[in-house]
Amino acid sequence: MDKNQETLNTKEQKVSEKQIRDYVIERFENVKTSNKIKNLILFQAMNKYMIMAHDQNELKILGNIVASNKKIQFSEILTEYEKHLRKAFEKEPTTKTHSNVLMHIFGYFSKDFTQSEKEQFFEHLIQFQEKKIAIGDILARINPMIFRFNNTYLASQTYFLLYVEPHQDNLFDVLMKK
Repeated sequence: MDKNQETLNTKEQKVSEKQIRDYVIERFENVKTSNKIKNLILFQAMNKYMIMAHDQNELKILGNIVASNKKIQFSEILTEYEKHLRKAFEKEPTTKTHSNVLMHIFGYFSKDFTQSEKEQFFEHLIQFQEKKIAIGDILARINPMIFRFNNTYLASQTYFLLYVEPHQDNLFDVLMKK
């Protein structure tokens, strides 16, 4: 990571990537404790874009592991899933992987956006790719769209934790206490 991006991350990204990874792993521990496939399916859905930002290939493997739930014992599924989840998080997200995630998210809104909103999105994406803004900045600009279009699937994504500010009683703090 170059100094400009490091500075942007330090100034703008208030919750670290590591904190979010730790949060996701902690939530996975809750899935293991629950021993319920529905909780693993929900976990996979909530963390899809966070995992995709790290390693898209591992995301596909994780999806296949979850889909195999009728063929393999759940304990084996959990073991395999955890192995691949940790492997996915070994890779650091890049501008390219974040851009890929942002394009997937854009797909949820593209048909509802006006032409000027589409142009604005792509301007922000280019600014991010040129390291003029941090990932948190672009996510903060996208977040209101989630509520405007009432997209509960995106609202549940841990990926959007990348832009929250760490002050008392914010969403991230509340989630960490659960």
